[in-house]
Amino acid sequence: MEFEELLEIAKSKANPWQIAKHTVVGKVGTALLTDKGNIYTGIDIDVPCAIGFCAEHSAIASMLGNGENRIVKAVSYSAKYGVIAPCGRCREFMYQINKENLDCQILLKDGAKTLDELLPNRWK
Repeated sequence: MEFEELLEIAKSKANPWQIAKHTVVGKVGTALLTDKGNIYTGIDIDVPCAIGFCAEHSAIASMLGNGENRIVKAVSYSAKYGVIAPCGRCREFMYQINKENLDCQILLKDGAKTLDELLPNRWK
């Protein structure tokens, strides 16, 4: 699967809506492609007090719930900023669920990079 198709899937998930006074979900959509060819998606959950959930974590939880943990490609899309890189916490999480995810290609605004390139000083 090409990044363009994965990007369109991530974009389709980035539809922000307010579900409570201080809680907005769906500002970011993520699409992951696994080594088995399956796609998993997620959205962010932005709540007060820093207890939210990134879209990447949401997609990974869905993937893990289906017995997979090897990511081949990943795209995150912000309704406000367009294509975005996963935050440091998400990068580390991707690595911790399967060390082979260092080879995962992650789409950025200026092309793709591997998780290894985006996470040079990872926790061992």
